[in-house]
Amino acid sequence: MTRLILLVAASLALTACNTIKGMGQDIQKAGSAIEGAAKK
Repeated sequence: MTRLILLVAASLALTACNTIKGMGQDIQKAGSAIEGAAKK
């Protein structure tokens, strides 16, 4: 039972990391777009 809980917790942690990484990339792209518009 303990192994199952650890497995589920590890899966959730990895999923959260991927979500946060993706969100960071989206924010970076938005910042780049704003920077490009400001240079015009």
